[in-house]
Amino acid sequence: MSSTASFFPRVLLGGLVAVLSPFVSAQRDARQAFDLAVPLAPTSYVVDGRARLGYELHLTNFAAVPLRLTRVDVFAEDGSTPLVTLSGGALAASLGRIGPEAGEDASTLAPGVRAIVYLDLAVDAQTPPALRHRVEFQSTTDGTSARVEGGRVAPRPAATRALGAPLRGGPWVAVYSAEWTRGHRRVLYAVDGRARIPGRHAIDWIKLDAQGGQFAREGKDKRDWYGYGADVLAVADATVAAVRDDVAEPVAVSDGNPAVSIGDASGNYVALALADGRYAFYEHLKPGSIKVRRGERVRRGDVLAALGYTGQSTGPHLHFHLADAPLPLAAEGLPYAFEGWRPLGAYVSAEAFGKGGRWSPPENDEPATRAFPAPFAVVEFTSPAR
Repeated sequence: MSSTASFFPRVLLGGLVAVLSPFVSAQRDARQAFDLAVPLAPTSYVVDGRARLGYELHLTNFAAVPLRLTRVDVFAEDGSTPLVTLSGGALAASLGRIGPEAGEDASTLAPGVRAIVYLDLAVDAQTPPALRHRVEFQSTTDGTSARVEGGRVAPRPAATRALGAPLRGGPWVAVYSAEWTRGHRRVLYAVDGRARIPGRHAIDWIKLDAQGGQFAREGKDKRDWYGYGADVLAVADATVAAVRDDVAEPVAVSDGNPAVSIGDASGNYVALALADGRYAFYEHLKPGSIKVRRGERVRRGDVLAALGYTGQSTGPHLHFHLADAPLPLAAEGLPYAFEGWRPLGAYVSAEAFGKGGRWSPPENDEPATRAFPAPFAVVEFTSPAR
């Protein structure tokens, strides 16, 4: 073989080694770490004039040793500055685990264990077309640190249709908190082979008096609660997709949640199929009060039922949420926006609401248009437009 003929294979081989060497090095230095996944792409919604994204990043430890989470960054796909950074106490407050060890240190994951990072991002500018995630962690055996990136997801645009009022008048307080470890936002149900969060954007609506009280006297009698028996209204022209009206109410309002099976947790309910493919759920309804049947057409503002105290409930209230299927537990919760309500103020925290008393006044009492109420906002609903 000529020297020229033997030269080209050597050059080609040398070039190939040069090209592959970074990949070979990366493969040699690889280690088992976390699988990053976002099961449901977030949909943007507006709270207090700011666009937000609320979703979950699932982290599963595929290493042979326990790993300790130290930091989570969320980036726009082409961005270099994090949209949000979680570490220390903020990371601990955003983490959740499944199973009997859920109350332990959620930041340290044994092999095979999954943690969930509950994310809530403010995106004041245009919603990024895609998001990526960076997770930093330490090995609990030798203390070495590393990072991994993944969990790419493309957010969905906000729904174009705003909802009418689910109730009349006020004051009504919007009870929810993304930080509650057993709040709607963090309760997963795996009832048909897939884990979902139906109440991801659920609100429990409780009627108040002018001083912030929820009931007269001691509140043991459900009829003493100011919201009990209030008309529950269709938020849009829709078709009734599902109805349940066979759950009895407890005789008296007890401290804490009544012990019920997960199949009865929603109590009596109505689900409406909206024109855009979403489903509106009204739960804990008063027995015998439901006025509609499956397949019936309703118009925005029609009375569906009365607010009650059935299922898993600490007191009479309306549980309202939107989902992607007409099943109380086997559906993913979706964000939404109400129109036709006016902010009366808010409680500054869950603790402030729990102590009772009057809410803080609003910074702006202009009627809200196409917005999701803030946590513990106190609102007045106007008459729903037809």
